[in-house]
Amino acid sequence: MSGMNVLKQFGFHTEEEPVSIYPFSPVYRVRGVEKELIVKKTQHPIEQALRLMKYTATLKENGINIVTPTKLTMANPQTIGDHTYVVYPFIEGLTYSGKEKEIIEAGELLGKIHALSHTENIFELEEYNVFDFNVEEVTESVKKIEVNASPYPFKIDNGRLKEKLLQFVAQQEELQNCGLTYITTPHDFKANNLIYTPKPYLIDPDNAAWIPRIFDLALALLLFHNELTTAPDTPFTPEEWRLFLQGYKKSVKLTDMEIVYWKKAVEHVFLDEVMWLMADVEEDWANPSQRILFEGLIEIVLDSSSYCLED
Repeated sequence: MSGMNVLKQFGFHTEEEPVSIYPFSPVYRVRGVEKELIVKKTQHPIEQALRLMKYTATLKENGINIVTPTKLTMANPQTIGDHTYVVYPFIEGLTYSGKEKEIIEAGELLGKIHALSHTENIFELEEYNVFDFNVEEVTESVKKIEVNASPYPFKIDNGRLKEKLLQFVAQQEELQNCGLTYITTPHDFKANNLIYTPKPYLIDPDNAAWIPRIFDLALALLLFHNELTTAPDTPFTPEEWRLFLQGYKKSVKLTDMEIVYWKKAVEHVFLDEVMWLMADVEEDWANPSQRILFEGLIEIVLDSSSYCLED
C-alpha cells in the first residue's frame, strides 16, 4: 500500500509519494486542519488496535503524557490493505539529550505507567511469549555479528560472547515459569520515543504488550539511547541508571523475585532485543555512534553487576 493511498484514506491529499520520517517503518508527518499530525502503522488486526487505543486512553485519563488517536471525520485507527494505521497528534518539544533531570523524569514516567497496570491483562494486549531461542539461532547470530563488525575497528571477543549467549538460552524456561510480575506497558520505552514538553511525553505506544515488568525495565536499560542522535553514544552509565531508577521507584516497589531474577532478565532481553539488532541490521554498523553503543551493550551483558535494582 503506497503512502499516498494511506493518507488518502484518512482524508489527506498529496501530489507526491510521502517520505517516511522513520527509516524502518512508514511514519508520515502531515498537516491537519489545525495542527500537524503523524500517520503510522499500529497493531494489527483492527481489533487488537482498538484494544491498544483503549489502553492508551486509560493511561491518558490517569495523567500520563501519551499520544492517543486524533479525532477525525473518519475512523481512526483503520485497516488499509494488509496493515492497520493510526493518526496521532504531532507533539512539539525537545528531544532527550542525556541531562540528569531528563533521565530522572523519564524514569518517573515509566514508573507511573507501570504503577497503573492492573494485575490482570484487562485490555487483552498481546502476551509476551518469546522463550524459544535455541543454540542454532545464537550461533548464527554471533557469526553475523562477527561479519558485520569485521570492516571496523570494533573490539569483540566472539568466543566469549557466544558462550554467554548460549548460557542465556538455557535460562529461558526458568524465567518463563518463575512467576514474574506481568504488566501492561507500551514496551518501547526509549529516548527516541519521548518528547520533552518540558516533561517527557510518550509518542509511540504502539508496541504495547502484557510482559514481565523487569523485561520492560531491562529494555530501557539496554536500548534507551538507541537511534537518537541527541542522546549519548553509550548505554546508560551506572550512575545514569541509578538516576533512572530514582525516578522509577517513586511509583514502583519491585518484588524480591524481580530483584533475584534481574540479571537473568537483562540477559534475556539482550537475546530478544539486542542480538537481532546487531546481527540483522547490518547498516547500523556503518554508524560510528551505533558501534560505540554496541560495544557498551556487550560490556553490560558480559558483566551487569554495576546495573543493579537496589542502591
